[in-house]
Amino acid sequence: MPSSLAETKNNILSGLTVALALVPEAIAFALVAHVNPLTGLYAAFIMCLITAMLGGRPGMISGATGSMAVVMVALVAQHGVEYLFATVVVLGLLQVAFGLFKFGKFIRMVPHPVMLGFVNGLAIVIFMAQLHHFKQVGADGSLQWLHGLAMFVMLGLVALSMAIIYLLPRLTRAVPSALAAIIIVALLTQVAGIHTRTVGDLASIKGGLPPFHIADVPWNLATLKIVFPYALILSIIGLTESLLTLNLIDDMTETRGQPNRECVAQGIANVVSGLFSSMGGCAMIGQSMINVNAGATRRLSGIVAGIALLCFILFASGLIERIPLAALVGVMFVVSEKTFEWGSVRVFGKVPRADALVVVTVTVVTVFTDLAIAVVAGVVISALVFAWQHAKQIRVDVRDDKDGRRVYALRGALFFASAAQFAELFTPRDDPADVIIEFRDARVMDHSAIEAIDALAGRYQQLGKHLHLRHLSEDCRELLHRARDMIEVNVMEDPHYHLADDRLG
Repeated sequence: MPSSLAETKNNILSGLTVALALVPEAIAFALVAHVNPLTGLYAAFIMCLITAMLGGRPGMISGATGSMAVVMVALVAQHGVEYLFATVVVLGLLQVAFGLFKFGKFIRMVPHPVMLGFVNGLAIVIFMAQLHHFKQVGADGSLQWLHGLAMFVMLGLVALSMAIIYLLPRLTRAVPSALAAIIIVALLTQVAGIHTRTVGDLASIKGGLPPFHIADVPWNLATLKIVFPYALILSIIGLTESLLTLNLIDDMTETRGQPNRECVAQGIANVVSGLFSSMGGCAMIGQSMINVNAGATRRLSGIVAGIALLCFILFASGLIERIPLAALVGVMFVVSEKTFEWGSVRVFGKVPRADALVVVTVTVVTVFTDLAIAVVAGVVISALVFAWQHAKQIRVDVRDDKDGRRVYALRGALFFASAAQFAELFTPRDDPADVIIEFRDARVMDHSAIEAIDALAGRYQQLGKHLHLRHLSEDCRELLHRARDMIEVNVMEDPHYHLADDRLG
């Protein structure tokens, strides 16, 4: 078969697999958000189709997600589902604005340890999200673990589906192993009459086309005050998960996506979602991994997944509702295992402790709180570690010149983290009457550095000694106060760089 035809077939079959995996996830996240299951299914269809057509990362799959659903539940509980639809429209507009202003590029600044923590955390979340399928509502109305034969059947079918996914590629790659597992387990339960939980036990997926619907809320400032905080939080969470997933797929496929284009596509998809009675969403790392691991990295796979999902709702609900949950749980367990970066565990003793701390922190916070908080925490820790490491690199070479003046040749970056150590490098009381500080191999970074230089100048002034500051930038000359008259200007040799200080322009 020609490579182009093989690639087309691969993308179509992978899209069908993804569509099947989207069904229980969309239903579950809709129930988490306290909305109708069709609200989640419509969101999966709209998000998947539009982002596949317009997005900046072919092969990435979007849909209704748990990270956004847990935020939506408070809004729905307090104000109702109509306010949710309005919020989804506003969050979509915010995401479009983020993309148009090219904020998506900043995702490239997320450190690698934060990426590892994000991936590991979501792998654990994907695994834990499947565990509720092993529970059922008891006589007292509470969720209870399956027991006896029901649990053994569930575990057996999950194990069978996982075995098919792992072993089938050794025999043939003509069909995605995940799709084969779903079909084989579904046929087995039907032919053998095995009783187990199915998609239909979650909710019915039968419905029509998503209806166009403008949220029935007062479109005024009071409503905006209600929906905007939720929209801002949801837009940040959605873009964070989407762009980190984009980065992950970039690394896996050794290609480069377009973060700003993805922001705009996610925003457009959410606006449309809000106008068609759905809960919106973002990129889904689990379904994206199913797609990429199957070798489907074209837009066709996402388009097929979206259209297939709508066809399930319109025409094939009866068949889809008979698919055993165990087959889909097995698929997601494999996704979780393949998503988790096991290499990050094996090298724990070989990487810097700070990097290991970031990986563990982001992983734990992702599991127990929120993805956006986890990423922010990881970036903050990484930034502090970076600052600390560079603060330790500031040093000075001391010598006396032929005229008896003491020369301090400073090396490294002078900024808030190294300002205290900078002050300890000098001995004004023991120095001669003339002292030179040479900044040729140093860089003054921020306001704290300026204050440190001024403070040092004050110490020499109090002792009646003359301080000479050489090779400072023009910004330094403008910002220094007490030490301004001590600067020796050399237009030809002085460096040109800018400081981070709000007193400039």
